[in-house]
Amino acid sequence: MIDLSKYRNIGIFAHVDAGKTTTTERILKLTGKIHKTGEVHDGESTTDFMEQEAERGITIQSAATTCFWDDHRMNIIDTPGHVDFTIEVYRSLKVLDGGVGVFCGSGGVEPQSETNWRYANDSEVARIIFVNKLDRIGADFFRVIQQTRDILGAKPLVMTIPIGIEDSFVGVVDVLEMKAYIWDDTGLPENFEITEIPEDLKEIAQKYHDELVDTAVEQDDEVMESYLDGNIPDIATIKKCIRKGTIALDFFPAFCGSAFKNKGVQNVLNGVVDYLPSPLEVPPEPEFDDEGNKTGEVALADPSGPLRALAFKIMDDQFGALTFTRIYSGSLKKGDTILNTFTGKTERVGRLVEMHADTRTELDSAQAGDIIALVGLKNVQTGHTLCSKDKPATLEPMVFPDPVISLAVSAIDKANAEKLSIALGKMIQEDPSFRVETDLDSGETILKGMGELHLDIKVDILKRTHGVEVIVGAPQVAYRETITKELTDSYTHKKQSGGSGQFAKIDYTLTPLEPGEGFQFESKVVGGNVPKEFWSAVEKGFKTSLVKGVLAGYPCLDFKVTLNDGAFHAVDSSAVAFEIAARAAYRQSVPKAGAQILEPIMKLDVFTPENHVGDVIGDLNRRRGMIQSQDTASGGIRIKAQAPLSEMFGYIGDLRTMTSGRGQFSMEFEHYAACPKNVSEKVIADAKEREEEKRKKK
Repeated sequence: MIDLSKYRNIGIFAHVDAGKTTTTERILKLTGKIHKTGEVHDGESTTDFMEQEAERGITIQSAATTCFWDDHRMNIIDTPGHVDFTIEVYRSLKVLDGGVGVFCGSGGVEPQSETNWRYANDSEVARIIFVNKLDRIGADFFRVIQQTRDILGAKPLVMTIPIGIEDSFVGVVDVLEMKAYIWDDTGLPENFEITEIPEDLKEIAQKYHDELVDTAVEQDDEVMESYLDGNIPDIATIKKCIRKGTIALDFFPAFCGSAFKNKGVQNVLNGVVDYLPSPLEVPPEPEFDDEGNKTGEVALADPSGPLRALAFKIMDDQFGALTFTRIYSGSLKKGDTILNTFTGKTERVGRLVEMHADTRTELDSAQAGDIIALVGLKNVQTGHTLCSKDKPATLEPMVFPDPVISLAVSAIDKANAEKLSIALGKMIQEDPSFRVETDLDSGETILKGMGELHLDIKVDILKRTHGVEVIVGAPQVAYRETITKELTDSYTHKKQSGGSGQFAKIDYTLTPLEPGEGFQFESKVVGGNVPKEFWSAVEKGFKTSLVKGVLAGYPCLDFKVTLNDGAFHAVDSSAVAFEIAARAAYRQSVPKAGAQILEPIMKLDVFTPENHVGDVIGDLNRRRGMIQSQDTASGGIRIKAQAPLSEMFGYIGDLRTMTSGRGQFSMEFEHYAACPKNVSEKVIADAKEREEEKRKKK
């Protein structure tokens, strides 16, 4: 059995262009996994192996790899930074024990850093901080550390400080051991020497050393008492205390360097080994029953226990479907039969492989703590639990956000239509934030995703990876509908056509709820006027009606139905009759309850050079944007705002024009809000026009 205390399952996450993939490349080179580093800007990095990633210089899907450092095994996942692909970060953090948050030394804590940090907080993942790109113009390690406090609400524990900055950045001071690491000009990571701290940094290094020791000893009462008595703990004791505090999320060890220039990465690797938890040190995953309730049992990180594994990513390649799986408990061998608790069906494990980006190594077995890929599983999707047949259990499933943007595509001919269907089936399995619907009236295929870039990449994958030629429509906003006022109403469904008839009467109240509360149902019927067995039929009738709103056909949300009273007939009443009554009641009452169109509001973070701020703010105001703050950033101004998605199509092109190509922006879904009257009228008119076109086609 492998010693699980030597395992580190870590993810590397950050904002776009903070240097995650470059950091991963340097780690792989240092650990001997690769012999030549590939650069992102050359399209040659190991973990960015998709054509689209190489071309655009961004990470689109998370990539897994394994390497060894100081006799410790590291399973590393390099995640995307772009907001449209945050689902990849979320599902990676869900199965990892620790993380490395990479921040740009000049850009600092950027919008996607905040989102990823929030995901890591939600998943309670221990992290270390790596402030990268200190060789860049405008880099400032101490400013970035302050931003992690102010913006992320984190407590960084400074472990290294830079020697020099920008062009003069040559190395780092290890403030725990009070030694300087200085690299030569060859650019080779192994060419460094450990020396005394430069004279001009001794005072600040001592300050951070004292802060570090003061913070660390708080983790152990005995060490603390001894320290207060004047005894300085040894380095091994301090490291033990730092490890304890890091795993408890009390603070986050912070390192600095330049991955591109091969400076400071060794210190990060040592930090991963010294301070991030092994699978034995994280709280075990709770188990759930079929109803989604906790059973009180947990999946212990024990290779001899019952199998508990979570499928967190599906990837299709030329050899078949790969199911990326984290094993929490038990062991798995080639040829084993396992149970998928979501489908209730068993699957046979044909092959197990260890991934290194897009290459693989065959394995005979795997055990608790491993992150591996299973080849050829047929009915497994992201979030499904794989377990022992004789001891079934379910792990906490993953929850994915609803898409906010859609795109209509249609195949150019019949041959492409067949290929389109197969390709989309594979793509849905790979990406749970990507949805596909077919418009039965027009025959168009509707792709739904998290943003323009997300859908742009999907169309590109359809064309290049799957060879499907499609005609692409304009992007459409995912509007919603709701009600704005309480309404009490009644509906009677009566149908007599020879033999037994249909009868159902319901008295009900519709009540608007707060945004995000969804649909709720309650029955207050007393005395048996509507028998209990029909209540669920009433709820089902309303619930199935929600998919189509009364104004423009968009899903209706955030209201409550209270069944107050009603009547039934001993012969003519049935569950079907009450369901029909509820559907008709929905159509009758929602328009009277102040039906309203809602639009997705996006959170924006726009960077612009200072001399273009006025133009950018004026343009955002024209787009119905609400400016929330302006902050001075390295080389310009960061504007935080909210704006409707419908006004933001094509924004990157306009922003670059306004700022002579220097502007950047990030956008993610924030909430739904009521449309202004003129926008609502246009949305409703457009919906009617589409319905009319469909009717004519018929």
